[in-house]
Amino acid sequence: MGCSMSRLLKATVALVILVLLFMPGAMAAAAASFDASRAQQLPLPPGEVHGPESVAFDAQGRGPYSGVSDGRILRWNGPKLGWTTYAYGPGYDSETCTTSRFGTEADIESRCGRPLGLRFNEKTGDLYVADAYKGLMRVAPGGGEATVLVNQVDGFPLCFTNGVDVDQVTGQVYFTDSSMNYQRSQHEMVTRTGDSTGRLMSYDPRTSDVTVLQAGMTYPNGVALSADRTHLVVASTGPCKLLRHWIKGVNAGTSEPFADLPGYPDNVRPDTKGGYWVALHREKNELPFGRDSHRLAVRVGNDGKIVEEMRGPKKVRPTEIMERSNGKIYFGSVELPYVGVVKRK
Repeated sequence: MGCSMSRLLKATVALVILVLLFMPGAMAAAAASFDASRAQQLPLPPGEVHGPESVAFDAQGRGPYSGVSDGRILRWNGPKLGWTTYAYGPGYDSETCTTSRFGTEADIESRCGRPLGLRFNEKTGDLYVADAYKGLMRVAPGGGEATVLVNQVDGFPLCFTNGVDVDQVTGQVYFTDSSMNYQRSQHEMVTRTGDSTGRLMSYDPRTSDVTVLQAGMTYPNGVALSADRTHLVVASTGPCKLLRHWIKGVNAGTSEPFADLPGYPDNVRPDTKGGYWVALHREKNELPFGRDSHRLAVRVGNDGKIVEEMRGPKKVRPTEIMERSNGKIYFGSVELPYVGVVKRK
């Protein structure tokens, strides 16, 4: 009996160690969770494009808008009309910006652009676009060809423009450049090498001035302005963290850790309660086998604590979560051929 109890105790200890190793955050207080496995799909035009990375809505509530693999920004017009072209970058050509006919995806992206983060200025109707290859762009109200606003800063080109947000009061635009060494097509190298050449920047649309708020960052990705407009929350993908960069107050110009995450974050977007939705490309130490469920995203409160998580199948790897006032949650993915829509039960 004593030997049996000893073996049982050892087995229990071993199990606890495995949980700590392979299930980060498992010992923390459990957050509320909901399942997004049965999400509604807004399918992109079949066989043409994929990867609706970001999700945006204009001031009139139209959308979602999303950038896709051939360099265009599409708008959803309801199930009857589906997706239509809203905007595109300089150099876009419908005949040559098709992967299957004119080269690899990396070739197409470098020539036609790859829109990542999207955000409207709700006062002016301008859509700001973080294009991985072309830089920070602006699309005038009504759509059409985008104008490149910033493609280099302080003599150094933007190599991997990624996230963007807009201060709806001042019009100031905040955006990230994930690396000065690697382009989006080499994004895995940014994580693998621990590259820390990323930058967080601001653009003033009144003067066209660009300011580097912080340099030497490790894979800065999505960025979101806080509800009180005092700081920015920036996803640091490789380290699986959120950072807080102060833009007002006594701490202005400084950064600090904000949240540790159970996975690799992509875009950050405000929730409806003063916190943030953070899309997770995958979990830390995620295994390809076992239960077909993982965290798609987490909701982080304004204190940096995880308060909710969204789960779904492992084949779904979101890049952005956008919650609307009607309770619907939209998610984009750089890999999938649709935008997902889910609502808590």
